[in-house]
Order: sequence, then structure tokens, then C-alpha cells
Amino acid sequence: MKEMAGTSGGRDTTSATGTTVTYAWRGEFDSAAVEALHAEGFDHKPLAYDWFGQVTRHSLGWVCAYREARLIGFVNVAWDGAAHAFILDTVVSADERGHGVGARLVALARQHARDAGCEWLHVDFEPELRRFYFDSCGFTAADAGVIRLVPGT
Repeated sequence: MKEMAGTSGGRDTTSATGTTVTYAWRGEFDSAAVEALHAEGFDHKPLAYDWFGQVTRHSLGWVCAYREARLIGFVNVAWDGAAHAFILDTVVSADERGHGVGARLVALARQHARDAGCEWLHVDFEPELRRFYFDSCGFTAADAGVIRLVPGT
């Protein structure tokens, strides 16, 4: 079952590897499909997580990437309701990585955050993603801090 926000926004297409990848701001998605991508990208077992409920309640928006009808990429854009937006959960299916899908997801997130009046777009990431976010997406290094609230690995 596809879930849909109140508005899906505009669509942008780009050609890659012979078929079309379609991108949609606040696009339709199934929570299970996003969770499957997230589990693959962040190396954990899929959970019964309500992605649609979370992003519609707490986010400025999100960008979905589809190849034909298959969800192949997703990024969540959280915000503080004013000047700051935050890139979260950028994920692209393993078989689609390296073709610019992730960079395009982030570019559209950046565009829509700017259009909403945000002045800053933040991201944090694992060290192996430094080249992606700095070179492919245009982020610059900044001092930041984090406190892990739940003990973990």
C-alpha cells in the first residue's frame, strides 16, 4: 500500500543506465520500502517502523528516488521550523550507488529547504561518507558536537 503526504510536490527526471530515475519531493512511499532501504544501507535487520508517520509529523519533507515503480533512494529533511534544516537517513539501494542518485536526492533536499526559507542545511555522517557529502554534495566542514544518549556499539 502506498502512503502519500498531502502534496507530492514537483518531479524531476534524469536518465541513468538506460532507464529513468524519477525524484519526488514529499513523494509517495511505503514505510516497509523505506525501512528495507534503511536496513540495507545501515546494516541492520528491517524493523516495523512507521517512516511515513514520522516524516509527516516531524519533517520539512523528504525526497524519494524511483526507478520505474521501485523506491531506490530516500532522504529525510528534518528542521527546526525556522532557519535550520537537517539531512537524515540518506540511503540508496546498493545496486544503484555510484550513479549520482544520492547526490541528486541531497540537491533536491537542499533546494526545497532553501525554498522553505531555511538558511542552513546540516548533516552528520560516518567518516567513509566524507567525500560524498563534501565533494558530491557541496557541504563544508564545521565544528559540531554530539552526545550519544543510548549506550550502543
